Amino acid sequence: MARLDGKVAIVTGAASGLGRADAHALAAAGAKVLVTDINGAGATTVAAELNHAHPGSACALQQDVRDESRWSEVVAAAVQQFGKLNVLVNNAGMVIIGTPESTTLEQFRAQQQVMTEGVFLGCKAAIPAMKASGGGSIINVSSIASHLGYPVFFAYSAAKGAVRSMTKAIAVHCQMNKYDIRCNSIHPGAIETAMIHAANKELGLTLEAYTSTGPGIGQPQNVADVVVFLASDESKMINGGEILLDNALSVQ
Repeated sequence: MARLDGKVAIVTGAASGLGRADAHALAAAGAKVLVTDINGAGATTVAAELNHAHPGSACALQQDVRDESRWSEVVAAAVQQFGKLNVLVNNAGMVIIGTPESTTLEQFRAQQQVMTEGVFLGCKAAIPAMKASGGGSIINVSSIASHLGYPVFFAYSAAKGAVRSMTKAIAVHCQMNKYDIRCNSIHPGAIETAMIHAANKELGLTLEAYTSTGPGIGQPQNVADVVVFLASDESKMINGGEILLDNALSVQ
């Protein structure tokens, strides 16, 4: 048996970058995957990729994670299509460059809506379905920015810090209520995606800077491998944890 045979997962922000890699890794490990993204056409393309490699493994929906009613529809669709829900990967994100002085209130709120409120709404919608399915694993994609001081990523860091703390509260809530639902966060450092390329361009940086002065840059598959582990029963005693994927950057 594959590691995730019989499990059903939702991955947000899965049209590209980390989410796409997560969806591919989950399907390769045997899971059925509902691929969602605000870019509906991109989500459909990724689902087609999964079904080509693993027939019957995926379907897609357009989703704005800020929309509470859409979250109810997405969770219901996963259950209707595949019979249950075991895994939620809250991956959807965005980054706005700005310091504590230059960030506008509008920009700050935009970051919180996508990553803080989006993660909250996802967890809130998924928990009842996971309970009905006998338990599951919620995987929240945070960032090493939740541990370190990055003034130019001020609003982004604040949102990822909220994801970090919400994860722990959700884990304890589910454990105390004996839901058999685990909740953990992943904290990547620099990972080579379109989003980091765009941020670097705005800041006037190159990817080589990460290698010459720091721990280097990772690949989306490095994150996806951890997602599969946290989705699997191999990690059944890991709950409320945070896994740092930063090659020791945070402890230097």
